Amino acid sequence: MRHGKKVMHLGRKTAHRKSMLANMACSLIAHKRINTTVTKAKALKQFIEPIVTKSKTDSTHNRRLAFSALRDKNAVTELFRTVAVKIADRPGGYTRIIKLGNRMGDNAEMALIEFVDFNEVYTKEEKPKKKSRRRGSKSKSEAPAATTEEIQEVAASEEAETPVQEEKEAAPKAKKAAAKKEDKAKDQSDDA
Repeated sequence: MRHGKKVMHLGRKTAHRKSMLANMACSLIAHKRINTTVTKAKALKQFIEPIVTKSKTDSTHNRRLAFSALRDKNAVTELFRTVAVKIADRPGGYTRIIKLGNRMGDNAEMALIEFVDFNEVYTKEEKPKKKSRRRGSKSKSEAPAATTEEIQEVAASEEAETPVQEEKEAAPKAKKAAAKKEDKAKDQSDDA
């Protein structure tokens, strides 16, 4: 029975446990994912989720509450600037625990804990579906129209080219044109 067993003690006294969880939370905020044991990951999840919820509303009081738990000014700044912005519309469940197998030395169960919104592999980005055509070439409507900004950028880049670059580009073109003329002359003489 687990009556009254609300806190995961992790084999440490209270001060050591709070300090360890604060350090792990700061590392998680800085790196967005960390490897640890499954039990520590579960304890860290319970520790950091309320702090992330507080970071959604940026106020002095919430910053002070986060600082009292994390004890790191840089981590609090990162939490309120980048993490809170990315998870603003999520109602909860900001972290994910992925089990990795057992550690070689002591056979401890290892896990990866990460912020859900910072993983590019699992996030779903809707890609435009390609329309399949049975035959024929691509229609003109499928080709994307160039915007006025793109046209202006191309024109600006062409004007920015120096005469030296134009000479360097013109030399190979002239050689290719001369080679084509020679090939045509040979072909005409061979045909005759």
